[in-house]
Amino acid sequence: MATTRDRLEAEMRAAAAAGAYERAAKLRDELRALDYDPAEIHAQVPGAMGIGTQHPKPERPAGWQKPRKPDPMTRGNKR
Repeated sequence: MATTRDRLEAEMRAAAAAGAYERAAKLRDELRALDYDPAEIHAQVPGAMGIGTQHPKPERPAGWQKPRKPDPMTRGNKR
């Protein structure tokens, strides 16, 4: 017995072969809707809005120390 996914894929391929590209696109969208998982959508954290804010900040490795600032009075410092 053919599943809904198999039936939609067969219809989509037949529509594309027949040149009915709009129908094939609608069937493709229906296939993607079957894969939709609402658990993959994460709620926005208040105060953290914008592109890339859903990613955690990287943590520095254990034992990492901030490098010393260079001395401006050393050789090679041109004005």
